Amino acid sequence: MAPITLLSKNHGLLIRRRCTELMKFSFHRSTRSLDSRHLSTVTAVKEKVPVPGLLYKNVTIGVPKEIFTNEKRVALSPQSTKTLVQKGFHVSVQTGAGLGAQFRDIDYEQAGAKIVPNDPAALYAASDVVLKIRAPQISAVKETNEAGMIKPNSTLVSLVYPAQNKPLLDELSKKKVNLIALDCIPRISRAQAFDVLSSMANIAGYKGVVEAAQLFNRFFAGQITAAGRIPPAKVLVIGGGVAGLSAVSAARGLGAVVRAFDTREAVREQVESLGAEFLTVDIKESGEGVGGYAKEMSKEFLDAEMELFAKQAKDVDIIITSALIPGKPAPKLITKTMVESMRPGSVIVDLAAEAGGNVETTKPGTLSYHHGVAHVGYTDLPSRLPGQSSSLFSNNVTNLLLSLTPPGNKDHFYLNLEDEVVRGSLVLHEGQLIWPPPAPPKPATPPPKPTPPKPVVVAAQAPTPESLFRGKLRSTLGTAVGLSGLVGLGLGSPSPAFTNMLTTFGLSGIVGYHTVWGVTPALHSPLMSVTNAVSGITAVGGLLLMGGDYLPPGLPQYLAASATLLSAINIGGGFVVTQRMLDMFKRPTDPPEYNYLYGVPAAALLGTYGYGVLSSGSAIPDDLHQATYLAASLCCIGAITALSSQKSCRIGNVLGMIGVSSGLMATLGLIQPSPELMTQMTACLMGGALIGGYAAKKIEVTDLPQMVALFHSLVGAAAVLTCVANYMVEAPEMMANPEAYGALQLMKTVAYLGTYIGGITLTGSLVAFGKLQGEFPF
Repeated sequence: MAPITLLSKNHGLLIRRRCTELMKFSFHRSTRSLDSRHLSTVTAVKEKVPVPGLLYKNVTIGVPKEIFTNEKRVALSPQSTKTLVQKGFHVSVQTGAGLGAQFRDIDYEQAGAKIVPNDPAALYAASDVVLKIRAPQISAVKETNEAGMIKPNSTLVSLVYPAQNKPLLDELSKKKVNLIALDCIPRISRAQAFDVLSSMANIAGYKGVVEAAQLFNRFFAGQITAAGRIPPAKVLVIGGGVAGLSAVSAARGLGAVVRAFDTREAVREQVESLGAEFLTVDIKESGEGVGGYAKEMSKEFLDAEMELFAKQAKDVDIIITSALIPGKPAPKLITKTMVESMRPGSVIVDLAAEAGGNVETTKPGTLSYHHGVAHVGYTDLPSRLPGQSSSLFSNNVTNLLLSLTPPGNKDHFYLNLEDEVVRGSLVLHEGQLIWPPPAPPKPATPPPKPTPPKPVVVAAQAPTPESLFRGKLRSTLGTAVGLSGLVGLGLGSPSPAFTNMLTTFGLSGIVGYHTVWGVTPALHSPLMSVTNAVSGITAVGGLLLMGGDYLPPGLPQYLAASATLLSAINIGGGFVVTQRMLDMFKRPTDPPEYNYLYGVPAAALLGTYGYGVLSSGSAIPDDLHQATYLAASLCCIGAITALSSQKSCRIGNVLGMIGVSSGLMATLGLIQPSPELMTQMTACLMGGALIGGYAAKKIEVTDLPQMVALFHSLVGAAAVLTCVANYMVEAPEMMANPEAYGALQLMKTVAYLGTYIGGITLTGSLVAFGKLQGEFPF
C-alpha cells in the first residue's frame, strides 16, 4: 500500500501544478478578452454624466414677510408648504409672514416649515430660493434693504416688472442672482398653472365689484316689494380680460344688469355666456394683440368707442374699467365730461389704476369723489382679499417650482434654458441680463402638399320605380287608415255632441302644435303660465252645473261652485304671474307699448255681445253665442302665438285676458241665470280672480315657477269636481231612461277620463310645486 500511496501523492502534486498553470493561462486570456470586448461599458460607467441642478433635499426655500405698504399677502401658504416639504425641500418662513392672510406660524410648523425669528437678513442668507410677492425693495436703511439681503448666487422668484425696475436688476446682477419674474411668464397653454397675473386679475375683478356694491346706495338685484319696485343696478364693464370677465360674473351673480365692451370680438361669446350684453361699435376692426392682450386701435375706432362710452355713462350706475396695453400706460377711456354726466351716487372702479387708470379723474391708490361719483382707484385689490390671493399665488408658484427640473428628472431643482417657460421668465441668469428672451424661431415652411387626385364623383343611384312605388304605397295606406278611422268614429259615434267635440279636439290639437312650435325657449315659462291661465276656461263647466239662488241647493251644485271658484283663482293668478314674468324681459330702453289700448277691442267685443243679448230679449239666437265663442277662441290662440316673440309677448297676455273673459261672458249669456244665481256666479268668478291675482302679486319673483305649478293644480281639482258633479246630476236621469243607454255609457267614460286626467294634473302639479319649493327631498 505504501508505494501506491506515494505514487498517488506524487501524481497529486503534478496535477495541482499543472492545473495552476492552466488557470493562470486562462485568466490572462480572459482578461485580454474582457478588455477588448467590454471596454466601452466600463468607460461608460466611469464617465456617467451627473444630473444637473440641486437635489430637492439640498435646497432651502425662504419666505420673508412682505414689507410693502398695506401688503397682506404671503408668497407661500401652509398647504403648499406641506407639498414642497413632502417633495424634499426645506422651507423657512419668517415669523408673522402669513398673519395678514390669517396663516399662523403654527400652521407652517405643522406643515413642516422652520419658523425663523424676526430676522429677515438671516432668512435671506440661509435661503437658496426666495419666494416673494412684491419685488425686493432697495433702501438706504439696512433693515428694509431687501435687495441687499439676498444671498449671492441664489434664486429669486417674484413679481418684478423688469422694464420698470432697472436699479433692482443692477443690484441683483452684482450678486449673480437668478431672477425669475412671475409677470413675464409666457401666456401659453402649459404655463396656465403658473400664471400669477391671471389669478390676481381674477381676484381684482371680483373684489372691484364688492367695493362698488359697498359704495353704491341701492341693491344690485331688482326686487318687487310691498313698498314698491326696486330696479336692478346697471353695470358697464370695459375690458374683457380675466379681470373684466371676473367683474361681469360677480356683478351678474349679484343680480345686476351687466353690459360689457371689448375690442376683441372673441370675447363676445364669453361675455354672453355669463349673461351679460356685449356692446359693439359700427366700425369693424380686430383688437387682437400679442399674448392675449388687446392692441391699440385706429383713431376712427377710438372715436366711435368714446361716443359709445359717453352714451352709456349717462345710463349706467356703475362703470368698471380694466383695459391695459402691455408696456404702455393704461388708455384713457372715460373722460371728465363723461364722469360729470353720470348720476350722483354712481360708482367707478378703475382696475387699471396702477398703470395710470382708464378714467381721467381717477386718483391711483385712493378712494376719491368727483361730481358726486365715487372713484375706486385702489392698486392693491388682490391684497384686500389676502387669504384667497395668497392661496392662488402660492399654488401658481408651487406648480412653477416643481416644473423647474432637468429633462427626465423629478427630484432636482434646475433652470433649464431650453424650457420655453424658464427662458421667457428668467430675467437674470447668474447675474447676466438675458431678458427679453429672443423671439422663437419661425417654423420651417412645410413643403407643398402634393395635389390630391380629383375625387371620382359617383352619381347617386336613382331610385328604382319599384322602390318609389313601395314608398308611395306605404304613405297612401297610412293616410287611408287614418281617414277611414275618422269616418269609422263617425259611424260609431253615440251622439252628434261626441262628433262635434272630437272635431274640435282634433283641429285644436293641430292649431296648438303649430302655434307653440315657434315659441322661443326663453319664453317657455311665460308660455306655460299663460296657457295655464287660459285653461282656467274650465270654469265654463262649473258655471253650467251651478244652480240655486244666492247659495247652491245641494252637493252637486256646491261642487260646481267650488270648481268655478278654483278655475277663477287660476285665471286671475295665471295672468298676473305671466305679466310679472314678461316684465323681467323688459328693458328700460324699450319703447312704450301702450298695451292698455287693447281695452278698445275688448270693450267692442263685450259691448257688441251685450247689445245682442239685450236686443234679443228672451229669444237669444245660438249663433250669437257661437260667434262670441269663436272670437274668444281666436283671442286665446292669438295669445299663445304672440308668446313666440319678445316684441309681442305682452300683447299675448292681453289677448288671453280678452279671450277668457269674453268666453265666460258668452257662457253667462247662454245660461241666462236668475239675478240671485248671477250673484252667486259673479261672486265665484270675481272672488276667485281677486284671490289669485293677490297671491300672484305678493309672491317673490324667484317663486313664480312654483306658483305656476300650484295654480295648475287648481285646474286639475276643478276638472275632478266638475266631472263628479256632472255625473251626480246626469246619471240618475239617464239610468231612468232605457233609450239613453248609449249616452249614459259615453257620459261615464267622459266622467272617468276627466276625473283620472284631472287627478293626475292635481297630484302631479302639487308634487312639482313641492319640489320647486324645496319641501320634498326627492
